[in-house]
Amino acid sequence: MDKREKVVVVRNLYKSFGDLDVLKGVDMDLHREENLVVLGRSGTGKSVLIKIMVGLLRQDSGSIEVFGQEVSTLSLKDLNKLRLKIGFSFQNSALYDSMTVRENMEFPLVRNIKNLSKKEISMRIEELLEAVGLPHTINQMPSELSGGQKKRIGVARTLVLNPEIMLYDEPTAGLDPITCVDINNLIQEVRERYKTTSIVITHDLACAKQTGDRMAVLLDGQFRAFGTFEEVFPHAEDQRIKSFYDYNFIYS
Repeated sequence: MDKREKVVVVRNLYKSFGDLDVLKGVDMDLHREENLVVLGRSGTGKSVLIKIMVGLLRQDSGSIEVFGQEVSTLSLKDLNKLRLKIGFSFQNSALYDSMTVRENMEFPLVRNIKNLSKKEISMRIEELLEAVGLPHTINQMPSELSGGQKKRIGVARTLVLNPEIMLYDEPTAGLDPITCVDINNLIQEVRERYKTTSIVITHDLACAKQTGDRMAVLLDGQFRAFGTFEEVFPHAEDQRIKSFYDYNFIYS
């Protein structure tokens, strides 16, 4: 039994959109400083689960607690406080095209943390750009960056508010295999350096194997398997999981 602190607890979570049942009784625990990979095909409810976790959607029934707080019962003020503890690294990096890298990273700091001096802001930005290996990009525009660099800057900007939980949405989507390995390594480095707890949403099994302590396979609105990569793949008895593996991953 895992005795680490549970920072997210999901129990019997249901969510539908009209006649479309997306989540059908989901249970999940996320432990302190764990990297949990949520695997599933497009449209299986991975992003819906995350949106409920940060209060962007509300479940139909069931509960989801983050740091011991039931998200659906929080006031807007308390929900915003909770959101500051959760960093969301978007699939497309979500950088503002009209801002330099420095300005992109300054924006959430100035917006959310008052009374920071210009020196403190600069030190924080420079530290994080160094951490993701891109200190030289500080005055560049997003249009001057490669896809992999944008991903790294996106991670750095997410870390600027010092979140306790990191949510990575398809972190390797659209990247070449070598850059994928670099991003996967970065996810591990972020956990080790900043002691983050992470959920990695992906359908890339190479990413899952490299970054995840545990896999959680979401199929037909429920988690059908939990465990390490070796426990879940490649010899899954559930044909849906086996076919997902066969289609997505070349085992080496």
